[in-house]
Amino acid sequence: MTGPVGVRWLWAFLDTPRENAERSWAFWSGVTRSTTSARRGADGEFATLIPATGDPWIKVQSVAQGAGGIHLDLDVDDPRAASATARELGATVIAEHGEDGYVVLRSPGGFVFCLTHVGGQSRQVRVGESDLLDQVCLDIPSSRYAAETAFWESLTGWEWAQSDVPEFSYLRRPEGMPLRLLFQRLGEEDGAVRAHVDLACLDRAVSEERCVEAGAAVVVRRSFWTVLTDPCGREFCLTDRTPVQSWVADTSG
Repeated sequence: MTGPVGVRWLWAFLDTPRENAERSWAFWSGVTRSTTSARRGADGEFATLIPATGDPWIKVQSVAQGAGGIHLDLDVDDPRAASATARELGATVIAEHGEDGYVVLRSPGGFVFCLTHVGGQSRQVRVGESDLLDQVCLDIPSSRYAAETAFWESLTGWEWAQSDVPEFSYLRRPEGMPLRLLFQRLGEEDGAVRAHVDLACLDRAVSEERCVEAGAAVVVRRSFWTVLTDPCGREFCLTDRTPVQSWVADTSG
């Protein structure tokens, strides 16, 4: 059986069409209480959101085409070797960037992710935050749910767990990992897997007010989470999970 790739750090990448990038970057920098790094790339299309303390785990990108969305970067020791493992598990390679040492792939359900070189990040500061972007939820059509969750469990080697809410499950992140992977089984039968980000909140109502003041709009309020859109129409959720929760307490949805 193919073993896990050895994820050292996990990045949430917010991809936004170029015409909306400035507004999106400003919103997410404000909501996450971070500063935007110097821009990188041939057209200044990449940046990192730098927290006040600790290491970063969120990046932003402006894209020329498409509707944007979310993708993941998995930092590993050897992206090419990890790419071979991912292919054995059912992923498809989109592009190999030998000069930069990273590989772009699609999961079996069509979700885009990258395998990238370890950058030295190891410390996320959670204490003292009233809310924190700490989860990426993969939204999975029902016919793809079993295969997609099995793929991510095998690729990462993290333990799969069922949430208290039937349509959700997740992977228990290891000590020090900045993001948890949540899986949502959608009511729709087929289609491509996509994703959204979730913020853990000490007081969801207070966090909602802060996000709305920054330019977000509320879509729906549910028992344990609120769905909003950012100023560019990207959905995200505020959830009733404490942001100071440590990895060892990562036991429920």
